[in-house]
Amino acid sequence: MKHLPNILTLGNLFFGCMAIVFILQAQPFVSEVNGEQYWISGTTQAYYGSICIIIAAICDLFDGMVARWLGVSSPLGKDLDSLADVVSFGVAPSMILMKMLWTAWMQKQNAMDVSMLAVCPAFLVACFGALRLARFNNAPPTTSYFTGVPIPAIGMLVASFPFINLYNPLHFGTYMQNEWVLYTIIAILCWLMVSKMKLFTLKFSHFSFKNNWAQIAWLAIALVSIPFLKILVVPFSFLMYIALSFAHKPSEK
Repeated sequence: MKHLPNILTLGNLFFGCMAIVFILQAQPFVSEVNGEQYWISGTTQAYYGSICIIIAAICDLFDGMVARWLGVSSPLGKDLDSLADVVSFGVAPSMILMKMLWTAWMQKQNAMDVSMLAVCPAFLVACFGALRLARFNNAPPTTSYFTGVPIPAIGMLVASFPFINLYNPLHFGTYMQNEWVLYTIIAILCWLMVSKMKLFTLKFSHFSFKNNWAQIAWLAIALVSIPFLKILVVPFSFLMYIALSFAHKPSEK
C-alpha cells in the first residue's frame, strides 16, 4: 500500500505520454455528413489527448490524497510528482498549442513558406511550467495558498481548447484559430505560472465558511455555469479562480 501514491503518480506520467501521442497524430481529415464532404481541422482530434490530460489530473489529485491518507511521503515521491506534472501539464499542453498554431498558420496564403519557428512559442508553456515546479519544490511549504498559478490548472485549461475548437461555442473556436490570439494566450499563461500573485488552494480548511468562502463561491459558480457555458465553463472557472484569489486574503501558514 505504501507504494500506491507513486503508482498513481506514474499513472499521471503514463497518461501524459499517451496525450502527447494522440496530439501528435492529430491531422486534418475529410468527414462526410448527409453526403456532403468537409474538412475537419487536426486540432479537433486532439481531444483524445485532452481526455488523457484529464485522467492524468485525476491521478495527480489522488496521489497526494492517498499519500496523506497513508501517512507516507518521501523526496522520491516529490521529485517523481514534479517530473510527471511537467510532462502531463507542461509538454502535453504545449503540443496542443503547437498544433493549434500550426493550423492557424496553415490557413494563410503563404502557408508553405511558414517556418517551424512560428510554432516554437508553444513550448514556452512547458519551460515556464518546469520553472514553476522547480520554484515550488524549493519554496517554504504553505498550506493556504499557491504563489503563481499551479501547472495542473494551466494543463486543464489548455486541455479544454480542442473541445472548444470542436464545438465552437459562441464562436470562441473561430477566434482561437488566430495565431496572435494564441501567442497572447501563451504569454499570459507563462506569466501566470511564475508570477508572485497568491492564489487560494482548493483544499477546505477547518470546515468554516469564513476560511473557505472563496473555495465555496468558486465551486458554486462553476457548477451553476455548466448548463449555460458547457465546455466554456473551464476557461470561465479559470478566470473566476484568479479573480476570487485577488479578493481572498490567505493566511501565511
